[in-house]
Amino acid sequence: MKEKLRIAVQKSGRLHDGSIDLLRDCGLLLQNGRDQLKTSVQNFPVELLFLRDDDIPQYVADRVADAGIIGENVFIEKRSLCRIARKLDFAKCRLAIAVPRSDHYSGTQWLQGKNIATSYPVITEAFLIANGIEASIHEISGSVEIAPGIGLADAICDLVSTGSTLLSNGLKEVETVLVSEAMLIANPELSTEKAEILEKLLFRMDAVRSARNKKYILMNIPTDAISMITRIIPGMNSPTIMPLSRSGWSSLHAVVEENDFWEKIDVLKENGAEGILVLPIEKMIP
Repeated sequence: MKEKLRIAVQKSGRLHDGSIDLLRDCGLLLQNGRDQLKTSVQNFPVELLFLRDDDIPQYVADRVADAGIIGENVFIEKRSLCRIARKLDFAKCRLAIAVPRSDHYSGTQWLQGKNIATSYPVITEAFLIANGIEASIHEISGSVEIAPGIGLADAICDLVSTGSTLLSNGLKEVETVLVSEAMLIANPELSTEKAEILEKLLFRMDAVRSARNKKYILMNIPTDAISMITRIIPGMNSPTIMPLSRSGWSSLHAVVEENDFWEKIDVLKENGAEGILVLPIEKMIP
């Protein structure tokens, strides 16, 4: 019987949807899994376990799961002994210090002797030590942002994405403690077969991630402008140039960063480019 790679995914929350979307983009056929503990993938030797994100590092370390998708903040907080297989470039956020908006925050020394509420005591303590601050840490789970309002703490250290939750609770962000993103972790002692499955999955993930924020563009250009336009848009290695039946014109094909393209569109048109098509890229195989 062939082995399956068991991957732990957050059962619900901010990482769940991004994890499922990534796996589906990698070609894995699976059910959503919100209301079940585990599910098998139909077309790839993977089984998914749906767990609390805080529990995933320990399950992977204990070999209940072979790998897991978690936030970098959880990985550091739990002092996981697992290895980082890949950073995944989604679910980006930051762990930040926030204080009441009415308080005049003058720098990290403002925290000296204060009470700080957080769900991340390990990371918070490391930040305080690095800045030479002695403060009391109150570990709480959930609704950390209400702690200053009810007199439990002077400040908080919590995850921030948009900052709207802080704003609605009368807080302002004053220090960034950690910038975090989703990551795939793995047990460092996988069997040979499971390690091979993981490498195949990582290959697919890299292909999906490489395609993000890139566009495939086609445009008609004057043949005598090829040199100039290829300097403006060099493509991945070099663009593809093909002659058109229209005398003195060529077709240029290239892969570019979307932001770069929009910054250069006016220059391209000034150099005669026309009939420009911009297409999405689903996968990019190195």
